[in-house]
Amino acid sequence: MPHPLPAIVIGGSLAGLMTGLALARAGIRVTLLERAPADRPNGAALAVDRAQLARAIGREAARRALAPATGRDPRTARNGSVPALWRDLHTGFRDAAACEPLIELRHNTPVVAVRQNADSAWATTGDGDTITAPVLIGADGHRSLVRSSTFPEHPDAAFAGYTLWLGIGEIPARSGVPDNLAILAADGYYLLGYPLPPDGSAVRRLGWAWYDATRNEMLRRKGSVRDHVVHHSLSAGDIPDSIYDELAAEAARAWPRPWSTAIRDSLHRRDVTCTPITEYVPERLARGRVALVGDAAHVPTPMTGMGFPTSLDDATAIARALADAAPESVEKALLTYEDQRLAAAQRLVRSGQHFSRSFAIAG
Repeated sequence: MPHPLPAIVIGGSLAGLMTGLALARAGIRVTLLERAPADRPNGAALAVDRAQLARAIGREAARRALAPATGRDPRTARNGSVPALWRDLHTGFRDAAACEPLIELRHNTPVVAVRQNADSAWATTGDGDTITAPVLIGADGHRSLVRSSTFPEHPDAAFAGYTLWLGIGEIPARSGVPDNLAILAADGYYLLGYPLPPDGSAVRRLGWAWYDATRNEMLRRKGSVRDHVVHHSLSAGDIPDSIYDELAAEAARAWPRPWSTAIRDSLHRRDVTCTPITEYVPERLARGRVALVGDAAHVPTPMTGMGFPTSLDDATAIARALADAAPESVEKALLTYEDQRLAAAQRLVRSGQHFSRSFAIAG
């Protein structure tokens, strides 16, 4: 029998796809709206706990979600924690959602307005279509339209005072490659390096994330940060050649091999993203028939390393809260979700703020 509670999820990035899959596992029919096209390149990497993922979205959906990341190296299929590129995970979650009959995934569908009343919530798309359901969930990232519409008294994530340079560099496969995550500090910077699984080619790929508090003025000149609010990241073409040259020289001085080699390779190929870091401590996670998950709900610094698992916990909790809810009991179910997740989300963001404040001041 179909569940009596269809849901709208706004945002088809990782948090939105995980939430849609968790809701579908609970028998809830989901309309998932994403403004971007299906293919979304991204240079970041992260680790996924296979058991946690299977508990949230089911074993088969988890297998599909991790297939692009684990297919290159059979050893990763046996590990508890799987290192994966963001784009591989996104592809896997998207494929899992496409195989789920209870999910309708609409790409290239920007949402321009979100509203609710006592009986329902609805989203209006850029082409004038209106989708209505008893519950609406915002998973639309750190600049969430759902958050600004539902919580106008606290709408914006704040600039944390530093940026993150992201890239994936290539080095010869015969070079010595570390087995584990590297966390390095030098010259007022921090670096996180993560080796990606071998794919049988003549090169090995090393992901890297470089924390930098010294180039905030460039972010403001480029309009990336305005009035302490982050408006967008900088793509490779937005970054001046002089900055590439500075970063290459600083990488050679600050970081040991093979990380300096991988960073300089990324810089040489202009395959780099500059992401200003934001933070958002939530005061609420739900209001009426609308709730928030993932970066729409809480934005910790990536230095916590807990953004992805926390979003997955959100997806699990909100699916559990809504699993037995009737349309008339949605508000009560969403308050249960908020009670379960709000304090943990607040602690996570605040724990990262201790690092952000000291690092931004030092930089």
